[in-house]
Amino acid sequence: MSPEGVQKIYQQINQGITGKVGIKLHTGEPHGPNLLPIEYIKNLQSKIPHSNIVESNVLYKSPRRETKTHRETIKINGFDFCPVDILDEDGDVMLPMPAVQAFLDKQLDNYSGNCPFERGIHLHEIAVGKHVQKYDSLLVYTHFKGHTSGGFGGSLKNIGIGMASGKVGKRMIHGEGWSRGKGFLERMVESGDATVEHFKGHITYINVLKNISVDCDCAGANGAKPTCDDIGIIGSTDILAADQACIDLIYQMPADQRHDIVERIESRFGLHQLEYMEALGMGSREYNLIEI
Repeated sequence: MSPEGVQKIYQQINQGITGKVGIKLHTGEPHGPNLLPIEYIKNLQSKIPHSNIVESNVLYKSPRRETKTHRETIKINGFDFCPVDILDEDGDVMLPMPAVQAFLDKQLDNYSGNCPFERGIHLHEIAVGKHVQKYDSLLVYTHFKGHTSGGFGGSLKNIGIGMASGKVGKRMIHGEGWSRGKGFLERMVESGDATVEHFKGHITYINVLKNISVDCDCAGANGAKPTCDDIGIIGSTDILAADQACIDLIYQMPADQRHDIVERIESRFGLHQLEYMEALGMGSREYNLIEI
């Protein structure tokens, strides 16, 4: 695991990355103890022409709720080595969810009486920052770790929550009262589908399994210490395969190392992310794991 390792992975999956490139990553709360090494993404960004970091503001009480103080946090955490575009700095644009609509129209009724998915809560569009329209391609660079609401945060969470605008899109996903459970996870997946469809053919994914805490980087300085060893770097042009492979690698770890992160995943129904992505046709849970 190194800057060079990240670059090698990217070179295998960057065929569709052209034009103006946004690098979506989670810049985290100030002084987060588990953030990925800056050198990993700094090295990679410098080798991707016409690229910069993209982020969105958050909904919860945080310096990252407003653009000005969000930029201060970005500087504190060291992500100011290149331009950072706060996508919702100048408002929102609505992205449709064609895969979600197709699923609802053609498949949902087939689950009558034994439906594994929530009813009546599905989104049909999501508010993202209007600056998304400036980009031709998107690299989703993700610190794979736990998450207090989603169970785990992989590529799906990085765009499903991370691309949604702070004041509108994230509220659409979280709903009233910061709900958890399968309904929340389904809205997060649906939001992610909008970004996948928007950049279709020009989006790719890197998940870094390092500093695997039960907490997201949004926990900031209070983030829990990792109890699972570092594992490696996963890359794919398939968002579902990327997240599924990471889950499989975690579940293969020794019991004492996987215990905490698996408990966090399962207590939040986190694996439902994978089930719903599969149902929406967002990718494949079957994959070939090619080591380089």
